[in-house]
Amino acid sequence: MDWFLVTFTVVLGLVCGSFFNVCIYRIPRDLSVVAPPSHCPKCEHRLPFWLNIPLLTYIFLRGRCFFCREPISLRYPLVELLTGLLFGLAALYFGLTPALARALILIFLLVPITFIDLEFQIIPDSFSLTGIVIGLAGSWWWGVLPGWEFLLGAVLGWLSLWLVATGYYFFTGRDGMGGGDLKLLAMLGAFLGYKALLPIILLSSLSGAVIGLGLVFWQGRDGRYAIAFGPFLAAGGLLYLFFGSQLVEFYWQLVLPA
Repeated sequence: MDWFLVTFTVVLGLVCGSFFNVCIYRIPRDLSVVAPPSHCPKCEHRLPFWLNIPLLTYIFLRGRCFFCREPISLRYPLVELLTGLLFGLAALYFGLTPALARALILIFLLVPITFIDLEFQIIPDSFSLTGIVIGLAGSWWWGVLPGWEFLLGAVLGWLSLWLVATGYYFFTGRDGMGGGDLKLLAMLGAFLGYKALLPIILLSSLSGAVIGLGLVFWQGRDGRYAIAFGPFLAAGGLLYLFFGSQLVEFYWQLVLPA
């Protein structure tokens, strides 16, 4: 096991997670991610570099701004920690291979998509459409599948959810799924191939149904309570990225027991 590679990718993930927090806050608000420099969103005081150390700054300041002492959202260390762990897991699982590049890029796209969709219920095209292009363009390099499987994955990813959304609207007269979800599944198909689509849809639908029912019982909402579906698609994509073959094997063992 290459511990240097794992350690390096964990640190890289923490740094990327810090950048993701900027994207999560600014992109949905149509703000630049490069200017102005990092600052407290409450007192707007510019943060020096020593107050921008991923994870450690939050612990050192005990979750409060150094200048105004207002609480810092728990999302900031959570995004940094999650990204660091996912990057490290990818290095541990794939090693120094082209497949690692694919995994890191996919994680790089899915983490900010997840948290933006959770807070704003939108998936910016700057992530999903760019991801489709990168997934298709990179398919020749990571080469884990024939290139046409990635292209078919992108097409079927978009088409499958479009059919679901169209059918839902036809029978209920309501929009049940946003266009961002269609593009996100197309992006996952472009990275993982068309064979990944059904497991991802099943995993995301199952987890979404469980969370949705939990919210209904906990908050007393009616059946029309809207929850973001993007995070469940992202989680399904990451589960397939790391455990795809095991999940498919487990499914067939349930369907066709020996």
